[in-house]
Amino acid sequence: MKDFQKLVYEIEEFNNELHEKDFLLTWEKSVDDLKIILNVASALAYLRNSNMATRVFDSGIAVSQFRDNSTRTRFSFAKAANLLGLSVCDLDEEKSQIAHGETVRETANMISFMAEVIGIRDDMYIGSGNTYMREVADALKNGHMEGVLQQKPAVVNLQCDIDHPTQSMSDLLHLKNHFGSLENLKGKKIAMTWAYSPSYGKPLSVPQGIIGLMTRFGMDVTLAHPEGYNLLPECMEVAKKNAAESGGSFEQVSSMDEAFKDADIVYPKSWASFTVMQTRTDLLKRSDQEGLKELEKACLAQNARHKDWECNEKKMNLTKNKDALYMHCLPADITGISCAEGEVSEDVFEKYRVQTYKEAGYKPYIIAAMILASRIKNPAEVLYNLAKNGKNRILE
Repeated sequence: MKDFQKLVYEIEEFNNELHEKDFLLTWEKSVDDLKIILNVASALAYLRNSNMATRVFDSGIAVSQFRDNSTRTRFSFAKAANLLGLSVCDLDEEKSQIAHGETVRETANMISFMAEVIGIRDDMYIGSGNTYMREVADALKNGHMEGVLQQKPAVVNLQCDIDHPTQSMSDLLHLKNHFGSLENLKGKKIAMTWAYSPSYGKPLSVPQGIIGLMTRFGMDVTLAHPEGYNLLPECMEVAKKNAAESGGSFEQVSSMDEAFKDADIVYPKSWASFTVMQTRTDLLKRSDQEGLKELEKACLAQNARHKDWECNEKKMNLTKNKDALYMHCLPADITGISCAEGEVSEDVFEKYRVQTYKEAGYKPYIIAAMILASRIKNPAEVLYNLAKNGKNRILE
């Protein structure tokens, strides 16, 4: 309870600008806002683990719109909504009027009656995903102003072409707990590196999210990838700016070994270059199946030239004390398990498997915190009252 009280007290001390706001990019939020999300998430986890009810809403819905496949984030959103007392309604575009030309403005308003939040995943199209989320948010704002909607639901980015804020915030909470505090992250080196995968077209949003967030907290962030696997230039500029402001650092190298050297944390993950994703976007919009097949063939051949970009024991021995924390958003391409050759060797993944599962386990609480902070003006007071009421989640 002492730790819980400290979390709530800190929430009250931070400058809160989250109420009635969307959560689309971490670098649009202040450091105080990010700390509030971390604390609310931790407080909700404490309450649930203490068998205390966390229903903030007696009724209401959370709308999920997944325009790409998902396991962890889809289930995390559903769990977050349930944790707060909301029911989930999934927008399946194939079963909606969207396929018949319904406008974004109309769809956004029609799905939002009695909705508290809309979670959107749209990561397939460079230049479109985050733009689509903002179009939905603007439609909701106008719908509320025009009296169509009794309230404006919050829009939460469940992954787009630019950022994956629920993932990177979960990663940050994992690091905070692993190293003891956010303060202890200052000066820690995290290597965000490309890794070989026998598939192509993986989004850029995870590495972009990591370099854009960890540089906010004084970390020394090193980005590594082979030639041709560049991230979005604007995200690189965000990382440089954040590092300069926080007292951390941001550098780019072309060697996985160099990135791993003396690293405290490693995050080896495959992604496609933004130029490839731009080409893929154009082909998808034109439904050019032959073009997509040719692009995939060329990209897989390019990937195959970098099979040595695997996180293995030899590379882990380059890290600080030969024991850096391994991280991954999952699912990882595990050599000899999920593929013949992949991002990480079986022995390294197995050593850190439980840690990566715990890393993933923070996401429902992070999403719940984003929802609660956007809908509730004083989250500290609500959390305090939930603890004070002490209603059991499981009746015994």
